[in-house]
This record gives sequence, structure tokens and C-alpha cells, in this order.
Amino acid sequence: MQEHKLKIARLDNIFLTRMNWANVGGLSGLILTLRDTGLPKCVLSGPPQLQKYLEAIRVFSGPLQGIELAVRPYTDAMYSDDTMTVYQVPLFSSAAPKTTTVGCYSPPRSPERVSTTQSQKDVEGHFRQIEGISSLKREDIGRLSKRDSSLVVSFICKLHDKKGNFIVLKAKELGLPVGTAAIGPIISELKSGKSVTYQGREIFPEDVCTPADPGPIFIVVECPTEEFVMPVVENETFKRFGPQTEHLILNENTSTLHNLRSYKIQTQLNLVHPEIFPQLANVQKKEERPEFFGVRGECLLKYQLRPKLEWQRDAVTSNNTEEFVKEAMELPGFVEALENCKLTLKLDGAFTGESKGQYPEVIFLGTGSAVPMKTRNVSSTLVNVSPSHSLLLDCGEGTFGQLHRHYGENVDEVLSKLSAIFVSHIHADHHTGLLNILFERERGLVTCGKPHTPVSVIGPPLLMTWLNQYHNHCQDILHHMNLIPAKYLTDGTEALSLKNKNLLASFLEAYQLEQFQTCLVRHCRNAYACSVVHRSGWKLVYSGDTMPCDALVQMGKDASLLIHEATLEDGLEEEAIEKTHSTTSQAIGVGMKMNANFIMLNHFSQRYAKLPLFSSDFSEKVGISFDHMRINLGNVRTVPKLVNPLKVLFAEDLEELEERREKRELKQMREMEDQPNGSQPVANHKRDLEGASHTMGNKRLKAN
Repeated sequence: MQEHKLKIARLDNIFLTRMNWANVGGLSGLILTLRDTGLPKCVLSGPPQLQKYLEAIRVFSGPLQGIELAVRPYTDAMYSDDTMTVYQVPLFSSAAPKTTTVGCYSPPRSPERVSTTQSQKDVEGHFRQIEGISSLKREDIGRLSKRDSSLVVSFICKLHDKKGNFIVLKAKELGLPVGTAAIGPIISELKSGKSVTYQGREIFPEDVCTPADPGPIFIVVECPTEEFVMPVVENETFKRFGPQTEHLILNENTSTLHNLRSYKIQTQLNLVHPEIFPQLANVQKKEERPEFFGVRGECLLKYQLRPKLEWQRDAVTSNNTEEFVKEAMELPGFVEALENCKLTLKLDGAFTGESKGQYPEVIFLGTGSAVPMKTRNVSSTLVNVSPSHSLLLDCGEGTFGQLHRHYGENVDEVLSKLSAIFVSHIHADHHTGLLNILFERERGLVTCGKPHTPVSVIGPPLLMTWLNQYHNHCQDILHHMNLIPAKYLTDGTEALSLKNKNLLASFLEAYQLEQFQTCLVRHCRNAYACSVVHRSGWKLVYSGDTMPCDALVQMGKDASLLIHEATLEDGLEEEAIEKTHSTTSQAIGVGMKMNANFIMLNHFSQRYAKLPLFSSDFSEKVGISFDHMRINLGNVRTVPKLVNPLKVLFAEDLEELEERREKRELKQMREMEDQPNGSQPVANHKRDLEGASHTMGNKRLKAN
């Protein structure tokens, strides 16, 4: 939405067809975004478990103050506003118990436009039928208030009729008082379909008005399994829509490109170093498709309902890699910087591709903070420990989509090798992609013909609270995973239970690890970092979200690779303390203290969409992460040598960041000059803020 400038500030109604993660997975992030826009109220319509879903997401989001969330169950048959009326129609799969009897809305005889009078009669008559939906038997209501995969909710949407135009010439011919104050009420009555009597003569709407334009109708129907096909085919409601009805099909086989900016930046980064910045997979399949009775969905495809019914494809996205390359190569100084960089790497032997196949291999799937943006998704890092085993470090919203774009048709094979996931803390940008990964992994295992095995999930205790809530009221998920509480993996902690001890031993053995350790860090309550030590000798440390932390320094001693958050630029130390994050130099300082062999910075505020500002602490041991960047211990030292072409590629963005910094520093200097003698020194104020940060609870603190 953000990339394509789709405005959501007035999105006060959301309609959901069923309680399934494929349908509601993005809802928690959307609600948080709507709250941040200042939307006062949002109503959710659909399946009966929506209230329980909202209770579940409050486990990690808190009370969601600032936005009122209401649920309109499907038993409330109708919703109407200034634009349309929406009727909720439940459908039950053929495998559902046959005790449920519900009314159903029957629209006009066909989707073709009919007269205003006939359309109104149809809607009014069949609305009385749809009200019968609320007359469910008591046992049905009790059953449907629980998890029920046999139910989906369909929506029949009818735009209001558009009133006909008042014909002035005909009105004059009939002697109506055109041009006087008396004509206003007369026009209003006639356009509303009512007759009027003027000077003893009855005037009908058709005498002086063009015919009303009947409101078109569209339906949203979901068939999640074959068991829903016959209930749809046999439904009297849908039989009333004739053969001229247009069909739009949306399913998992729809191949479309929605994040064009990500493809563009990756194509241009690929020019800098093809191995570290691989091209993304082409999700738009080119093979011939069979003849199809409907229209396949595409990103930004529109169907115009008024003034004329028509498909509009002018905004549909396409991936023009040649244009992206041309744009980069025409940037002033880019070709020269690129050639100089390649020459340097060639002299160093760093552009030969010899590092391919080395493990661990690290793929950054999300390097931004707070919310997904055009070029940086939220936190997620894939670590391929060996050819057969992979580990995820955090799992923010959109993680599976990033995996799919990175690996394309091989994504199922990658998912089948994923046996462990570390969740650092319960903030939405670090864990809301977890469930989709679990469901897609199950599908991937089936596709690859491999037996189902649960994933080991290492995380804070609140994660299990959220998962239990969702499992108990919305959808089965617990069989997908075994949770190992992160608190039991800290140094000097209490002994593991026998179950967790066996789970950990199995995990370490499968991954050939010497140790997997966690430590509490300085962010929200129960926020953890982790250290992964392989039997071959390498050590990878991941900070999660934190301010500079001594416990992390101790745990990460002599790390081969430190991945540390650097949310904010230097000069924003007070903001970093307030939001319990690190600045660039602070993150580098942590790596230097622990004697890390290399430091990769990530989790950048989304104000640094392409490049963060470089500090004086950058060296040959420090690199900046990008989404879809792929590194290993053999090529990681190459990363700092790519800085010059990157600076040229994103020169415009860097210039804007520099201007912002200069303005901020100038403002700070003026404020210091205006301070009266005896005011609190800045350093002491920072210490006060830092001390106060220790009292923070589990809040959604983010830097934008």
C-alpha cells in the first residue's frame, strides 16, 4: 500500500471471509498502522472468531489506545453507508454438520442493470430473507462462536442507485416554477422517485427526469477447499447471477509483481556485486496458460463500477530490468565508481566468486525497523548453517514473501530445511511473520515429499501466550512447533526441564552446534540476543533490538560475525535512549568491545530507506546490510569495499540525509546558546533518560 500510495487513513471498515492466517495475517500490522494515522474507529466484519483474534493480538500490541475496534459478526446481515450496502452471506462446506439453517440474500435476477423500481423491490424483498441469517439455532451459535473451518463469509455489495437528472426544458413545458425558490423541493421529490402535484396536476418522475442509474452489484466469494465448490454452485443466491457476470479469480497461482521498488533496487545493487546482491526470482511466470473463463487478478488491476463498467490495467506493475539498469548507468559518476570498485576487488581477489558455497551463509530478508517499507522489510535474517539446515533470526511481517522473492520456485526446498527460529522479543516487526512461515513450511514439506517435523522456536514466554490464544480460538498451529524458552538458554540460568533439554540437544546435534546461548538485552521486557557457536569454530552473534549492552559484549566475545541493530544515526543518542535502540557508532562500539571479526549493521529506521549516514567509526570491519543481501565468512570483508559505488548510486538520498543532519545540528546549537546558566547539562539529561529506560514495560517502541 505504501509503495503504491494507496491511502488508508479512511479505511474504517474491513471485511474478512474466514478465520485463517492467509486471510488475517496482515491485519495486526494494518491495525497498528491505522492507529498511527489517527483513525478513530475501525469495524471488522466476518467470521465469529474476530473478537478472539483481537484479544490475541493485544497480547503483543497492548491495549491499542487511540483507535476503537469493533466487530460486526456475520449474523448482523447488512451494512450500509453513503456508497453501498453490503450483505454478509455465510457458506458452509459440504463436510459441515447439516443442522445449520440460514437465510440467504438473493440479488436481482441477473447482474444486468434493471429499472430503478425493480432493483429496489428486489433488494428490499431479499433483504428480509438475509435477516433470517441472525435466526440461528442456539446450538449453531454456540458451535460457530468457536473455531470452525467449515464456515466462510461471502459479501454481496450493491452500490446505491444514482438518481436521474432533472430535465429543465421538460419542466418548463409542464409549467413547473423553474428558476424560483419553489422548484427546489419539487426537484428533490421527483429525483427521489416520488410524484408531485403542482397546480392541480400530478407530475411523475419519468415526466421530467432521466431514468435512475441502478447500482451495480459485485460479490466476494472464497472457496478455500473443494468442499466449498458444491455449496457455492447450489446456492440459490449465486444462481441469480447470470452468464454475463464477470469473474475475477484470486488464488495462490496468481503471479503478479507488487513490490516493484524492491526489484528495482536489487537490480541496481546487482551491478555492484552479483554474488552479494543476487537478482530476485521472477515471480511472473511466462508459460502459456489454458483458456480461462474469467480474469486473473493482478496487482493494481481495477474494475470500474461507475460511470462505465470496465477493467483498467493502466496501473498494473511490470518488472522492466533493462530500464532499471539504464537508469543506474546514467547516474553521474556511477560507471567510473563501479569500474574502480571492480578493479580493486579483482586486485584483492575478491570478485572471483570463490566464496560461493561457504557456510554459514547469511541472507538478510528484512533490515528495516517498525513497519515494512518499499526497500526495507522488517526484521528477519536467514542463516544457512549447512546445506541441509537453516535458522531464522526473527520473523517479521512479510518474511515468507521475502523468501519467495529471493528463492523463487526453490522456496519449498528452503523451507523444508528450516528447523529452528529465534524470536528476539515480542514487537510486531520481529514476530508477526512466524505463523505464515509455519504454515508455508508445512506445505513445502508436503511438496518436497518430506515428513512433517515441528520447528524449534526459541523465544520469550509471551510468544507462547500469543500462540496459545490464536490456537485455542482461531486456528490449529501448536503442532507446527516446539517452544524452547529463551530464558533457559542464558548463562547461569536454572536447569532446563527434561523435555526442553532433549529438544535443545536434538537441535544442537542436527545443526552441529557447540552452543546456542541467549542473553537479556536493553530494550523492552524479555528482549534477547543470541549467540550461535558451530563445532567447526565459527561464532555468529545477533543483537536483536537493544541499546549498548555489556551482557551482549560478554556473550559475543571473539565473534566471527556480529549482526547488530543500528536504528539511528550518530547525533540522535537521546532519541536512541528514549526508544531503547542503538546509533551507528554505538553498534560499532559494541562490536569492537567484543572483538568481533566483522560487524554487520541492520534494523535501520525507515528514514534511511536506502543508505544510512556513514559515521567516522566505519572501517574495513563494518558493513551495511540490505534486504536480499547474501554474505558468508568468505566474502564479508568485501562489503566495506562496495561503499563508493553505493554512495554514488544513492547520492540523492544521502544528500537529503546530510541536509537533515545539518539542520538538526544547527537547531541544537541555537538551543544550547539560548539555555540560561545553570540549566541541566546535556550529558546528565542523557543519563536520566537512560536510567528511565530500564523501567519501560513491553511497549511498541519504534523509530520511524
